[in-house]
Amino acid sequence: MEASMTKRAALKRQTRDLSREPGVFDSQEFAHEAKVRRLPTHTGWSPTPSNDERDQAYVKTLKPKSDGQAELLTAIDHHNLVLALGPAGTGKTYLAVAKAVEALEAGRIGRIVLSRPAVEAGESIGFLPGDMEDKLAPYLRPLYDALSDRLSMKRVKALMAEGLIEIAPIGYMRGRTLNNAFIVVDEAQNCTYVQLKMLLTRLGWHSTMVVTGDPQQSDLLPGISGLADISARLEAIDEIAVVRLAERDIVRHPLVASMIGVI
Repeated sequence: MEASMTKRAALKRQTRDLSREPGVFDSQEFAHEAKVRRLPTHTGWSPTPSNDERDQAYVKTLKPKSDGQAELLTAIDHHNLVLALGPAGTGKTYLAVAKAVEALEAGRIGRIVLSRPAVEAGESIGFLPGDMEDKLAPYLRPLYDALSDRLSMKRVKALMAEGLIEIAPIGYMRGRTLNNAFIVVDEAQNCTYVQLKMLLTRLGWHSTMVVTGDPQQSDLLPGISGLADISARLEAIDEIAVVRLAERDIVRHPLVASMIGVI
């Protein structure tokens, strides 16, 4: 008796499976005679998507929020050397790093090189413990923040371990030739004219360099910063783009734009 009931239940299930469209939910499968429901294998669905898909979904759409930002993004797309000058909060570093990540993900470059001067903002923090990376971490933290906002931190660490993303102070850039790379030089107002000349001449084949900074906010002694001078000289070269952002391009808190105009 029990065997015949089991056989009839099996025939019912087989009839339903043949008459039902693939992928359509059938509540009868959860009746008492169906103890286990097999997951469909014909749909291509997987409970564990690849890390690439997960990281790709993490990246936000990059859109300019002002005319100045739109000009900067266009300049990066059409020039190998771009100088972005403007006050705090205009998105200079963020847009440059975002375009670098976009180029790396698209396969247009082989690596990202981010550089920043290790200059204290008017306050000596003394000797820091740890090795070289630990000592430089506070100075390079803004670059990590910009990267982690475009990629998951797990992917950032993986790319750095593979050498596809390199974050280095300006002092370690001399003597190098950066081919097939996207170079971002941040806080360039804290570089001297000689340092900037050294950095700009690192540009190699199939590479893009974006130099960002605010000439009005240098932490060096007056007259030491070389950003304003070198940008004025390079502005005469057609192949080099010098984008000057203004207070209207500030996308940080509205109070920042108000303060910049009076302080």
